[in-house]
Formats: sequence, structure tokens, C-alpha cells
Amino acid sequence: MSFVVNLNGTISPVEQVTISVLDRGFLYGDSVYEVIRTYGGRPFCLDQHLARLNRSAERLGISLPDQDHLVAEIERTIETAANEESYCRIIVTRGSGPLTLDPTTAEDPVLVILVKAYTPFEDWMYQKGIRVYVPSVRRTSPQALDPAIKSGNYLNSVLALGEARKAGFDDALLLDRQGLVTEATSANVFIYRKNRLITPQLETGLLAGVTRGLVIGLARQNGMILEERDLRLDEMLEAEEVMLTSTLREVMPVVQIGDHQIARGTPGPIAPRLRSWVRDYAQQWVLGPAQPVGC
Repeated sequence: MSFVVNLNGTISPVEQVTISVLDRGFLYGDSVYEVIRTYGGRPFCLDQHLARLNRSAERLGISLPDQDHLVAEIERTIETAANEESYCRIIVTRGSGPLTLDPTTAEDPVLVILVKAYTPFEDWMYQKGIRVYVPSVRRTSPQALDPAIKSGNYLNSVLALGEARKAGFDDALLLDRQGLVTEATSANVFIYRKNRLITPQLETGLLAGVTRGLVIGLARQNGMILEERDLRLDEMLEAEEVMLTSTLREVMPVVQIGDHQIARGTPGPIAPRLRSWVRDYAQQWVLGPAQPVGC
């Protein structure tokens, strides 16, 4: 197993890589990124991740490398790392320049691809479920810094997760200023209630998760009633099941929100069913072209 970094086309062990302290990604979080994992050694839903990277970069006015070049560099870095399964983070910063906020002074965007061995989440999290906290920190407004942009500025989630961890919880559930549920610190949220799978609508101010889209597609394909709409905390607390979705988690059950136990306080049947659908789809995708269902 190895941890390697591709910095503008040069692949090296992580310990040997350096980047300028004048890089705007370091100074201001002025960057965009994606996290991808492999199944069968192949980067899963790569086209969808790169499409989102492109949308984020367009919103911030950051120039991306040619997509064919980017795909080739991602695959070359994963191959060099030679892990059984890999975690891959693709970062593009605006580059370096004078010590000023002015983005027009930046030169030469920087491409960084980090690849290390994929470490699954612990089994107990799926078997027993996790506990999430509702912090005082609220989700950044789309009118301030739109959470739909996957940028290097993650302080909103860092502060929320820090508050949750200090309180002894596994993750944080972020509400917006109106009290609507948005997402967890690095995952989307679903509930199951009254025979319906419900997730906050994107207009609330949240990231369009690739796994979120996959779960929505698979749920509809398998005949589940799916609603994307406003979701309030009180409705969430009355749910039969609550779950988080992300590239690395797949589908993870939540059994407690703050002091409130969800249903019986143990994972229900829906979260593992959805996770099984995601994993089955991934295995079909490894074997050959899989019919797109949302990811």
C-alpha cells in the first residue's frame, strides 16, 4: 500500500511533495476538489465527479486542465499507487501570486492528485449506527458561499464537526438559518418515513452528492417513493430511519440526533438495503458499462 501525490504531472511519495506557501489554495482555500474511491481498482463514477469539479471551477473562475489529460493523470496516479482499492482526492488551486485577495493576480493553476489506500469505515458504524449532533454553527447561505461549490474552504463544516466531536458525537447535522435540514459535514442526508424516502432539495443549499444522486436513482428504479423537498428537524426526529450518504460511506445509518433516539435506536432495514443496492451497482459497473441511474 502506498500514498502518492501527483503534483502537476510529477508523481512522488507524499513525504517528498512540497507546494508554495503563496499558493492561493493554502492562503485562502481558493481551490476546488473532488474525492473519488475505486471499486475493483477503477475510479467510480469518475465522469460525474469531474462534471461536478467543472461546475465548481466555473463558478469560481478557476481554469481546469483538459478533461482527457485529467482522466489520464488520475488513472496513472492510481496505477502508480498500486493499492487494492484507493482513495483519490483531486485538487485544482487558482495558483500563486502576490499576497492579495485579488484573484486576477494569480498565475498557473496547480493540479494535485492524492492517492492512498482506501480505508473502509468501521463495521460497527453500519451495524450499530452513528450519533449526530446539531451544532450552533449553521450552514453557509448560498448567497454567501454556495455549498454547491465544492471548494477548499471547508471551515463551516470544520467548525460544526469540531463542536460535534467535543460533545462526544460522530458527526454534525447542519441546519440553515431558517431551521431547514441541509446536510452533514461531508455527507448528504436521507430519512425514511411513512413509506417514503425523503432528502432535502438542492435549493435549500447543499452539495449535489454523487452518491446522493445514485441513491435517488436506485430507489426510484426499485419502486420506492422518493421526495426531494424541504425537511425540518422535527420531522427528521420522527423518522423511522435516518441515514447519511457519501462516496466513502456509501449509506450509513444514524440512530441518534442530539439527545433524541431515532425509532428504536438501532439501524432499520432501509439503510442496509440502499447500501446493498449501491454496492451491487458498483460491482456491475466494475464488470462493464452499467446503466446510469443518477450517479
